[in-house]
Amino acid sequence: MLRLTELTLPLHHPPEALPATICKRLRITPRELVRHVVARRAHDARDNTNIQLVYSVDVNVKDEGAVLARFRKDRNVQPTPNTSYKFVAQAPAGVRRPVVVGAGPCGLFAGLILAQMGFRPIILDRGKVVRERTKDTWGLWRRGVLDPESNAQFGEGGAGTFSDGKLYSRIKDGRHLDRKVLTEFVRAGAPPEILTEAHPHIGTFRLVTMVESLRKTIEGLGGEYRFGRRVDGLDISTDSNGARHVRGLHLHTGEYLEADQVVLAIGHSARDTFEMLHAAGVHVEPKPFSIGVRMEHPQSWVDKSRFGVDAGNPILGAAEYHLSHHCRNGRTVYSFCMCPGGTVVAATSEEGRVATNGMSQYSREERNANSGFVVGIDPARDYFGDPLAGIAFQRHWESLAFVAGGSSYHAPAQRVGDFLAGRPSTTLGSVVPSYRPGVKPTDLARCLPDYAVEAMREAIPVFGRQIAGYDHPDVVMTGVETRTSSPVRFTRGDDFQSLNTGGLFPAGEGAGYAGGILSAAVDGIKVAEAVAQSVAGCAIT
Repeated sequence: MLRLTELTLPLHHPPEALPATICKRLRITPRELVRHVVARRAHDARDNTNIQLVYSVDVNVKDEGAVLARFRKDRNVQPTPNTSYKFVAQAPAGVRRPVVVGAGPCGLFAGLILAQMGFRPIILDRGKVVRERTKDTWGLWRRGVLDPESNAQFGEGGAGTFSDGKLYSRIKDGRHLDRKVLTEFVRAGAPPEILTEAHPHIGTFRLVTMVESLRKTIEGLGGEYRFGRRVDGLDISTDSNGARHVRGLHLHTGEYLEADQVVLAIGHSARDTFEMLHAAGVHVEPKPFSIGVRMEHPQSWVDKSRFGVDAGNPILGAAEYHLSHHCRNGRTVYSFCMCPGGTVVAATSEEGRVATNGMSQYSREERNANSGFVVGIDPARDYFGDPLAGIAFQRHWESLAFVAGGSSYHAPAQRVGDFLAGRPSTTLGSVVPSYRPGVKPTDLARCLPDYAVEAMREAIPVFGRQIAGYDHPDVVMTGVETRTSSPVRFTRGDDFQSLNTGGLFPAGEGAGYAGGILSAAVDGIKVAEAVAQSVAGCAIT
């Protein structure tokens, strides 16, 4: 089978145009084309008056060798890659069960791969099973009641459960681990289209059922979940050469769990766990992240700006955007985690603080689009002190946002016109905010650094020239967005273990090695393989 890439057709092409174009591209007759299957489909809307669909297709032809010889120097005509996953090991008899801390995308796939290799992992999560967690999360959104252990950050499924469910990233992996993730998601109930769409997504409601299905798979393979278990301490031994190795975990319930291999998939908001690990001497360093707000526009504005007369076409779906601007003050402002047809959600995990995020369902049919509008910051420039200084930085601005929102988990919000003019908002306009439990019009400059405010005011008109209506005076800004990524990195070596603590495998977003559902899941696979290598002595290629 051959993989033919960069095959371009008009948006409104008839079905028969695709096989005809394949034949023309390969210089074969229709009789020589045995079969074709779409491997990937994207769209190119840079010219919204002439939107193109871009295909990668797998084809069977009668004389594959002749076609390959004819196109031997053409990188767009190659043998179809083998994307099947190959397990690196099977668990030796009598091996102590590895422990995975965290049941988000990273921990979920670390646990799944370990279970599929026969290691029968124990998976700990401080929160609850996903449906109970969903009720608690809605408790904040509907009633302003926060459960610090069960919310948009903590619990089965991790932070990605209450997001747009994007399943694409910029990672490049020759072993096609991303394909393993997508395939397992489809087996768990995701729509098959995620295997072919260039920018697949799932949405919260579908993610809930998929997470439950994957849990059942892991349990069926001998894995064990233990919810309501927060890790509050490490048991670390030190040998005569000073080498440290984890020997067990102390849980907040008073339990002690022996463990020689621990996967730390704790997510980007486990601040108390970060502090515990730092106090235990685990190597950690500060890492850049970003701060800003959620920008909320009517989705119809974005669709029209990106797709012109083709706005609303079901093939294109709800339009997205990706924007970036380098400002005069040296800062970079960019859009982040764009959620078409979604809502702005309360994402705090700590009392007395407000943090925002975006969420969509699979349909992406809500009235508004929203995205992070954030400014990059760096520890060397913006927050100093110990490796955990970024946590204090986040907490500072989240606490100010809580007060600015009325100290009730309402979020501070402002019209773009008022923000640009430097005046507080007292009312909102035609764009209706979606954040719950509610917003309070105010001055967002009260809960953002001055350099961020300066950069954002410069970037808004620039983005308005790229997306019509982006800088409309009634567009709603809701603050604050602080949890774009982890503020720390638990540095690991080539063997995926902590630099100074053997048996400890930092993983995913919380460890600073991923950003989003797909990359976190792929990192979980890599770490699970590293655990297998450390136990079974197998080589991972």
